[in-house]
Amino acid sequence: MTPSASRMPYDGIVVAAPVTIPYRRYSINSAHWWIGRAIRGVLERSGLRSRDLDGLSVSSFTLGADTAVGLTQHFGLSPRWLDHVPLGGASGIVALRRASRAVQCGDAEFVVCVAGDTNQVDSFRAMISTFSRFAQDAVYPYGSGGPNASFAMIMRNYMQRYGPTRADFGKIAVAQRANALSFPYALMKQPLTLEAYLASRPIAEPIHLFDCVMPCAGAEAFLVCRDDRARDLGLPAARLLSTIERYNAFAEDAIQERGGWPVDVGELYAMAGIGPEQVDFLETYDDYPVISMIQMEDLGFCAKGEGAAFVRGHTLTNDGSFPHNTSGGQLSVGQAGCAGGYLGLVEAVRQLTGAALGTPVPEARIGLVSGFGMITYDRGLASGAALLAGID
Repeated sequence: MTPSASRMPYDGIVVAAPVTIPYRRYSINSAHWWIGRAIRGVLERSGLRSRDLDGLSVSSFTLGADTAVGLTQHFGLSPRWLDHVPLGGASGIVALRRASRAVQCGDAEFVVCVAGDTNQVDSFRAMISTFSRFAQDAVYPYGSGGPNASFAMIMRNYMQRYGPTRADFGKIAVAQRANALSFPYALMKQPLTLEAYLASRPIAEPIHLFDCVMPCAGAEAFLVCRDDRARDLGLPAARLLSTIERYNAFAEDAIQERGGWPVDVGELYAMAGIGPEQVDFLETYDDYPVISMIQMEDLGFCAKGEGAAFVRGHTLTNDGSFPHNTSGGQLSVGQAGCAGGYLGLVEAVRQLTGAALGTPVPEARIGLVSGFGMITYDRGLASGAALLAGID
């Protein structure tokens, strides 16, 4: 497939200065506090000054009435390009796509993409309640709302249609926990066995405790610029090969069995000039293991319905076959609101620049990152993916 005129290659665009502000289960600090520290982290890693940042992209659910333009005043920034991307798990991919095009066409030279959210006592429950009210028309026919009930329906349908067992989803969670044990920012630090996964308490059948992410507070950020500017700064960087983005795909499906990735996945690989067999590791958005399995299918690593067999055939660990969610993913690191949609991107940049904080993937040259923002827990969802490569 030849890339369309609207999706020309990202020649010369790189991602650098990956920053994580260590997560906390709960925080009395605002989202502004977390985001501000992530931006400062990018400045410190890159050697740039705040006046050098002429682009800013912000993703957050807990800023209250504030938006990206308000943050420019709070932080003393004066960018000429600004974006606000509150798309949950798709935020990182969408922010990267837009920032890259801005740099490519000269609207900005250095764009900081940052996501951060706080998690005060009961704040996550209140946020989910708001989402459910927004989605009332979508979930009303099912008699349920919120993520656990909605994903339980998706998981049950997927199991009945394609035959995976809870043990297949458990392998994903167990492998991610193994990856997380060497990742310093992971909140889950105890080994997880398949037996413990299977015996965990039910939340919304067939979803049990270790199928669910743990809400927390935290922030992630990275810098988008041209490769020559990164070299001038002495910054290790990952080259952006291709991206895709799609909304409200396959609305005809009675129950969601796929995201928007199959619509554009051919173009994702064609633009990069590679196939899925050349990907060295995969970072999926993993609020539940079933969504990670669906992404493995929809991104071309196996056919639809073959996700369980694919998982059984690989270790999914950093030191084994088909490394997946190499930091431990949200299931073991934690879900810091919109920052969860950045976690895989920041980790991929580290893996590709020889700066892994946990176990490095041996000889990793190409990584694929996938994002999924199920804002209304039905069809108004965002799907995205990006291919990145290390630079020799």
